[in-house]
Amino acid sequence: MQARERLILALDVPDADAAVAWVRRLGSKVGLVKIGLELFVAAGPELVRRVRGLGAGVFLDLKLHDIPNTVAGAVRSAARLDVQMLTLHASGGGAMLAAAVEAARASEHAPLLLGVTVLTSLEAAPGQVVALAQQVAEAGLGGAVASGQEAAAIRAAQPLLKLVVPGIRPAGASFGDQVRVATPAAAVRAGADYLVLGRAITAAADPEAALASVLAEITP
Repeated sequence: MQARERLILALDVPDADAAVAWVRRLGSKVGLVKIGLELFVAAGPELVRRVRGLGAGVFLDLKLHDIPNTVAGAVRSAARLDVQMLTLHASGGGAMLAAAVEAARASEHAPLLLGVTVLTSLEAAPGQVVALAQQVAEAGLGGAVASGQEAAAIRAAQPLLKLVVPGIRPAGASFGDQVRVATPAAAVRAGADYLVLGRAITAAADPEAALASVLAEITP
């Protein structure tokens, strides 16, 4: 992958117009943009359609966690929006994860399903995270979400999983509400396939320069 393709820009904004403005500004400089819970509740599926219409790939980060039938239905709905990635909580259990996989496989535009292990805003034992990643792999999902601190252990245990790492902070940046963080270069060295960056870019005085700095850091 090119360095640009590894980057996922988190659209952590409250409304559709602000999200679209960021997509127009930086969407061509990253691999995907992330639409999370706050923005999806505010702007809904129509925003996803607008973003896809602008040519940007979408990481729909809803962290689904419900009974298997409900999650399967949500996966089918997300697939109809032609999103590229979709998250589920690994702690939802094997039956829920398997139902999601079955629903995705039956869809015309199947997203890459990602099992969220432990949120990067929480403390976690590496063994707990690796065990959840194993459950994700056994259920047939294509990837996992974990912090850079567990990336190497997951990569060693589950080499075929795509690994998405949030909690990315350039050296010297504030941790904010994150606990388990990593620099872009450290996360890539540990085995991350994708890096999620939000405020480190969007809250920077010069977002383009901040993004260029991250790209330079992870370019071989």
